Amino acid sequence: MSDYETFTHDVLVIGAGGAGLRAAIEASAAGVKVGMVCKSLLGKAHTVMAEGGIAAALANVDDRDNWQVHFADTMRGGQYVNNWRMAELHAREAPARVRELESWGAVFDRTKDGRILQRNFGGHKYPRLAHVGDRTGLEMIRTLQDHGIHEGIDVHMEHTILSLLKQGDRVVGAFGYDRERGRFKIFRAKAIVLATGGIGRAFKITSNSWEYTGDGHSLGYHAGAELIDMEFIQFHPTGMVWPPSVRGILVTEGVRGEGGILTNKEGSRFMFDDIPDNYRAQTAADPEEGWRYCQGDKNARRPPELLTRDHVARCIVREIKAGRGSPHGGVFLDIAWIKSKLSNGEEYIKRKLPSMYHQFKQLADIDITEEPMEVGPTTHYVMGGIRVDADTQMSRVPGLFAAGECAAGINGANRLGGNSLSDLLVFGKRAGEFAAKFSLQNSLGEVHPDRLDESARQALEPFARDTRAGEGPYQVQKDLQEMMQDKVGIVRREDEMRAAIEGLSELARRAGRVGLEGNREFNPGWHTALDLPNLLTVSEAVTRAALERQESRGAQFREDYPEKSAEFAKVNTVIWQGEDGRMQIRRDAIPEMRNDLKQVIEEMG
Repeated sequence: MSDYETFTHDVLVIGAGGAGLRAAIEASAAGVKVGMVCKSLLGKAHTVMAEGGIAAALANVDDRDNWQVHFADTMRGGQYVNNWRMAELHAREAPARVRELESWGAVFDRTKDGRILQRNFGGHKYPRLAHVGDRTGLEMIRTLQDHGIHEGIDVHMEHTILSLLKQGDRVVGAFGYDRERGRFKIFRAKAIVLATGGIGRAFKITSNSWEYTGDGHSLGYHAGAELIDMEFIQFHPTGMVWPPSVRGILVTEGVRGEGGILTNKEGSRFMFDDIPDNYRAQTAADPEEGWRYCQGDKNARRPPELLTRDHVARCIVREIKAGRGSPHGGVFLDIAWIKSKLSNGEEYIKRKLPSMYHQFKQLADIDITEEPMEVGPTTHYVMGGIRVDADTQMSRVPGLFAAGECAAGINGANRLGGNSLSDLLVFGKRAGEFAAKFSLQNSLGEVHPDRLDESARQALEPFARDTRAGEGPYQVQKDLQEMMQDKVGIVRREDEMRAAIEGLSELARRAGRVGLEGNREFNPGWHTALDLPNLLTVSEAVTRAALERQESRGAQFREDYPEKSAEFAKVNTVIWQGEDGRMQIRRDAIPEMRNDLKQVIEEMG
């Protein structure tokens, strides 16, 4: 241990996005010593890419909104396999977290009378997303960082955690390395909060940045935590499809929330061809009426483009497969049509969607005020993750907490747009609060040198292998991403997923033969090699969970089981590591919902 630099904290937060920053701020406010480890630079968290807004029932645009409606919308969007207690806490506490962010300096778009403006989004009954143009995530991170720097948080940038350290059942620290020099570090802590984000880099086409390799999911799993709902991968309907270098980059749902329409190459608004019966009477056939709805007209009906993300994504895939797609394999998303309705249409679009305007102008040489965008589904978000207690966010491993995308429960089978940012705030705060309480009630645990030496040895193995006998890490990663995209993507079948299980075994063997040249300093190949075990772990979890759930629900669509099944209507899939080191899976019944919450859902129809 004397060879490794050691840092000691009461609470260690792994991840510096919205959930991690909010957890660190809350823990520090409790008077404990807080450390934060982030894989990239502070301010580079993937949260900055969240564009649409923060879902919270402020009722600033439509006074009919309240936490009960938000709760019912979240449960319906999640197909009722959500953790209902988390959905309740989220809906109740989100408004306070948004107002708190405002008090810390967040600059939101405003209504005419000066209140926080809210926009429509898919699956939300009323305008609910507090936003800053289409740069809401960036404003959230800026605000949290500006507030957090006064809290005395120790920040370790460009560090990657390789393993969690335990004493008996309890977590007592983490072992990692700095990405610049490759030097190993020990982080001792009484409590740890995982806030590492998602797993999008397990797929070929994704809106996620390079950091999203399932680190928190894998760290928690190998430490003894359970993963739930890993089959539910959200494929956002609209990512860029052209040019190839930017394929998958997110096109915010805010475009549709401001009145954007989806058409195929024939100019048809294909979303009208597949509207669920319970939405048909509420849907506007006239795009102008849909646009008025987006502007807050209470008498207008909603456009079909604002159905839930899983539904819109499948409709787009249908058009592409039927040969009605755009020239580069997507469909068209048109916001430029609004110019014909407004004298200042060009300025309106640029003001409402500044990031989208610059993104398409700079990356694809397309002016979205003049012509439609080409878009298609992109791997965006994982509803599944570490199973946590709804109130405290602690996993079944004492002292190990999780929040944000690497935790699971609130979203069920499908997340509503905007719920992710309020999830980060609500449960980031709770994770930090209860991690601090845990740390005050416990002492530092012991760290065993043998465990550290074994982790270090495994991390350095690629340098000891003959590069002529193996292959580079990038090819293994590329083949993994292509296989997951093809066999465990938007539309799934048992035969393809069983082939994926076999493929993952072979990829694990190949990853074990990866050889590297050079040394530990400034070596991106080494970083990629160390990401592979995490990617393989989460890929296997997704595939096994998707095989286990023999139905189509929310973000999981099984071509061989295209309908919902009563057998799976009230169960979560649970994954954990068995004593033999192999991945285990079971189904757990969802606890009965409280009667008052059942009544809320019934009243909301």
